[in-house]
Amino acid sequence: MAASRKPGKSLPPAKAAATTARPQAGRESRGNADELHQLAGGAHPVLTTNQGIPVSDNQNSLRATPRGPTLLEDFVLREKITHFDHERIPERIVHARGSAAHGYFELTRSLSKYTTANLFNEVGTRTPVFTRFSTVAGGAGSVDTPRDVRGFAVKFYTQQGNFDLVGNNIPVFFIQDAMKFPDLVHAVKMEPDRGFPQAGSAHDTFWDFISLTPESMHMIMWAMSDRAIPRSLRMIEGFGIHSFRLLDAKGRSTFVKFHWRPKLGLQSTVWDEALKLQAADNDFHRRDLFEAIQAGAFPEWDLAVQLFTQEQADAFPFDHLDATKLIPEELVPLTVIGRMVLDRWPDNFFAETEQVAFCPANIVPGIDFSNDPLLQGRLFSYLDTQLSRLGGPNFHQIPINAPKCPFANQQRDGHMQMQQPKGRVNYEPSSLDPDSARGTPSGFRSFAEPADDESKGRIRYDTFADHYSQARQFFRSQTAIEQSHMASALVFELSKVETLHVREAIVGHLRNIDDDLAQRVANGLGLAKLPPAQKSAAAVLDLPPSPALQIIGRMKPTLEGRAVGILIDDGSDATVVAALRKAIEGAGATVKLIAPKVGGATLSDRRKQPADGQLAGTPSVLFDAVALVLSDAAGKRLAGEAAAVDFVRDAFGHLKAIAATAGAQAVLSAAGIAKDAGIVDAGDAKAFVKAAMTRQWAREPKLRTLA
Repeated sequence: MAASRKPGKSLPPAKAAATTARPQAGRESRGNADELHQLAGGAHPVLTTNQGIPVSDNQNSLRATPRGPTLLEDFVLREKITHFDHERIPERIVHARGSAAHGYFELTRSLSKYTTANLFNEVGTRTPVFTRFSTVAGGAGSVDTPRDVRGFAVKFYTQQGNFDLVGNNIPVFFIQDAMKFPDLVHAVKMEPDRGFPQAGSAHDTFWDFISLTPESMHMIMWAMSDRAIPRSLRMIEGFGIHSFRLLDAKGRSTFVKFHWRPKLGLQSTVWDEALKLQAADNDFHRRDLFEAIQAGAFPEWDLAVQLFTQEQADAFPFDHLDATKLIPEELVPLTVIGRMVLDRWPDNFFAETEQVAFCPANIVPGIDFSNDPLLQGRLFSYLDTQLSRLGGPNFHQIPINAPKCPFANQQRDGHMQMQQPKGRVNYEPSSLDPDSARGTPSGFRSFAEPADDESKGRIRYDTFADHYSQARQFFRSQTAIEQSHMASALVFELSKVETLHVREAIVGHLRNIDDDLAQRVANGLGLAKLPPAQKSAAAVLDLPPSPALQIIGRMKPTLEGRAVGILIDDGSDATVVAALRKAIEGAGATVKLIAPKVGGATLSDRRKQPADGQLAGTPSVLFDAVALVLSDAAGKRLAGEAAAVDFVRDAFGHLKAIAATAGAQAVLSAAGIAKDAGIVDAGDAKAFVKAAMTRQWAREPKLRTLA
């Protein structure tokens, strides 16, 4: 770990040549030497605002000092984001596809030493919450299971007002400055001239942007990992991403990062499984969340915090105000302070899930912002978007958005005003109404941050210049299996990119992360030679591996919250079915019986057993493990049924445990499946439950070629 050091100075102005036929990544006026800063020249017109005003820097917002807040006077930033925020009505521009639920947050450890925020003070306090999960790139009608970041937004209805913790299931972000957000989203959305691909990043415009934006490489490593293809919304982590401040009664500040940890642990799908889930059930994650709540198996997360001082931050080998960086748990351990339980599905999807409005600017006394330039831009952008999407300035009166504590001010009228303020006073200060709202000494106060003597400008601090060290750390912290999945994901995505120089540029960035990874991807793309490494603005550090960044290494050996499918047919052994059900449900999983006909099957005890799903419409991708309880006659019959063969073939290919009776061996043989440690006798329910608690990772190298 690097020794303590003082914050550096911003880099001096850099020269940049005019672009040639292919835009080249130049240097910013001040900031990272390898950052994208393209200048007009040749066929490229001058970039201007909508008023025709030439723009000198379209990459960095105007800040009071290199590490200071973004300035409201930045009309370039405001115009760019305002136009972007109002591009689509009424669907959200990003995070359009969402699912949500009501619940509560219960404090289990007080932070009264650090903050005056009531929800974090008294142990045992329960605060109502509304939590929305979402994909990012797709529209509201897209599917649940693409490779994508997942939004994780929580609205706390506190007694001091609403606090919105708006984050993702990945702790870092693609860009460092909100100025770039419209460009990022334009690049990842459907290409504007053709309207596809929907909800996917495997296309030219996205990877072209990434190839010219090296700060995105850390996020790319996460997006290409199994984190981007989760098994369930109940099995993802959540992160506030930015550093925030906690303020005590004397106004003293402690930095904080927020983390949500799922009670059920992390679990992802494998890529082929994610693809087939799209066909099997477009609403897979939404249905899974709904069914868990309806069954009383309420999804639950721990809320943990990383707390650190300015002095500690100055000693980090990275800048915590850079949203493309995380703070490793080994450096600042997590402290669990409470738990969130989601126990009620919305009464009306549109009124609540669709109309809910989250905003990072919604904070309560005792919490404050940091000078993270991405966060600073988000404070403006979310509110601006909601003014358009929800009809005007009174969207806070929609029940799902309204505080559950008293609120009063002098704001009046406007579109969709639902209240009827009384009296003649609609201003402050006033003397005519003794009951009009007034300020309070205990109200929200900002941290009195000392200002440095540097001048304002479109600048980026030099500590933001390292784009590769944490990307390297993330990749090298993964298990060998997860590294192979990441390499294969990169090959898949880049194989969809038609432009050769974009593919080569990405591999050049990968060389700064891990040369073996770059070579594997180059081989997978069939590149004739390994492209040269991209120029780095800062030395790439070999940070210590962080096992906390893995999924496989941290998976809980459990069936709790999972689902197991049992395939039955006429003549299936009723005793075996009952024993399997008892063992599976005893381990905390749900059981669904699948039969060739939805009406069910007559088991060996001559009783008609209804089915939960019909074989052709209930494939094994919907389950975490499967069992085939079939008689000899049924096994021979289903061995000629494609749906049954696919049922077991996919389960095997997706590394799931399989229980099978002797009669089911005919189906396994028809699928070309040879016995391994993950295939057990259906009569041994205990062995099956143990095998079903994890994926059969040793099976994967025998099934598919990974990069």
